[in-house]
Amino acid sequence: MASSEGYLAYVLDLLGEVPVVTHRKMMGEYMLYSEGVLFGGIYDDRFLLKDVPAAREAFPQEQLPYEGAKPMPLVDAEDPTYVASVIAAMIPQLPKPKGKR
Repeated sequence: MASSEGYLAYVLDLLGEVPVVTHRKMMGEYMLYSEGVLFGGIYDDRFLLKDVPAAREAFPQEQLPYEGAKPMPLVDAEDPTYVASVIAAMIPQLPKPKGKR
């Protein structure tokens, strides 16, 4: 089941305090980036974060984004300031984007 544009709008509103958020639609789901760093995605209308220590500590409940994938922390907060602080803590723990050739 693909994620809805309405849920994307809700998540983007929740991410209002995160710097430079962009998204990319891929196979009916949405990948989420902050300043070019992939930090999570929307899978079947669920907001999941990359599995790094800061995300696991803040959101211990995990779900599979799709069959065969590794579990990812499920965002279960509605406070934009809290979500922004978690993502800010995650960014140094995530790989930087590779340069284009």
